[in-house]
Amino acid sequence: MDLLHKDLTDKIIQTFYEVYNELGYGFLEKVYQNAMQLELREKGFFVECQKQIKVFYKGYEVGEYFADLVVNNAVILELKAAEYMTKEFESQLLNYLKGTEVEVGLLLNFGKKPEFIRKVFENSRKFQRSE
Repeated sequence: MDLLHKDLTDKIIQTFYEVYNELGYGFLEKVYQNAMQLELREKGFFVECQKQIKVFYKGYEVGEYFADLVVNNAVILELKAAEYMTKEFESQLLNYLKGTEVEVGLLLNFGKKPEFIRKVFENSRKFQRSE
């Protein structure tokens, strides 16, 4: 079974470890976001920071989120600098995927030890909305 956007997510995860190995633990999320953006752009990827994600309910906009990074319009990155991963972090990323056409997300934790979780929410499972 091939993972959706496997090549891209493999390169993002590699970049995550490069940034972690260089900076280590203890910075604010914004520092890691800036470093990831810089590294990914240097590798030739299209990266958007704090991309607005609109949330719809029955065709009506009811709110918005801001994703930390979106790479090549294909993968949402949610960055954390926490001691450990929580279910709330995973739920947050899953909600981002539900609210967009993007199907793949990576939760990257720059904690005491580097951790990542890959989430997929296929567009075929998303409700149709009129905009």
